[in-house]
Amino acid sequence: MAISSSLDAESRRSRLLEILGAEGRITISDAAETLGVSEMTLRRDLGDLESLGQVRRVRGGAVAPLQPQSFSERSSKQAAAKRLIAQKAQRLVPREGVCAFDASSTIGVLLSGLSDAADLTVVTNSAENFRAAEDRPGVTPVLVGGHRERRTDSFVGPHASLTAASLHYSAFMTSAAALDAEWGSSEATAGEAALKRVFHEHADITVLLVDSSKLNSRAVARALGLEEVDVLVTELDPSHPRLDAYRPVVELL
Repeated sequence: MAISSSLDAESRRSRLLEILGAEGRITISDAAETLGVSEMTLRRDLGDLESLGQVRRVRGGAVAPLQPQSFSERSSKQAAAKRLIAQKAQRLVPREGVCAFDASSTIGVLLSGLSDAADLTVVTNSAENFRAAEDRPGVTPVLVGGHRERRTDSFVGPHASLTAASLHYSAFMTSAAALDAEWGSSEATAGEAALKRVFHEHADITVLLVDSSKLNSRAVARALGLEEVDVLVTELDPSHPRLDAYRPVVELL
């Protein structure tokens, strides 16, 4: 049953956070009915809450903001989708030269499956992805070092950025915590986003690998604009309607 629509904005947002805490998700249509306001008003409220880092917008509503997760925590999610994405992206990895690979678990799956490298140098900010590359024939891994972000198991900070900027890459293979057609890719920490920008700035092409659960959402730290991405690889068929917003800007695979 809807409550009075006389709630002021601050009270509505407090109520929305209560709904999020109780249900794990805010659905715009349901919340609008519960609070007795229009869906347009709810969208504005959710936009304000997102700007404060208190919610994360998704299709049809909002969920709790993304929190930094360890490599092992990320590895356990969307495993089947990551395997398909890695299979599709294999042909985009050069056989030789120098390429950058970020600290994501999706990239870890990609590195674990490399099979036809000839003389490929893999530069990464992840000890786990360094070890994955170390096991592949024809691959020489390089770890950028720097400050290890304990929440994400990735190396970030000035030293990592300096090392990353000292090389030129044929390609930068990266993932993201979230992807939005207007805001681009984003990360759970500012340090991770900053290092990804450095890798991108020194690469000929940037390939973004994300599973569909990350589409139409935003994390706290913006990394790359969609126009800065050359190829977007998901587990979906490129013709899937969920990719319609991305199709005019970036090549889909």
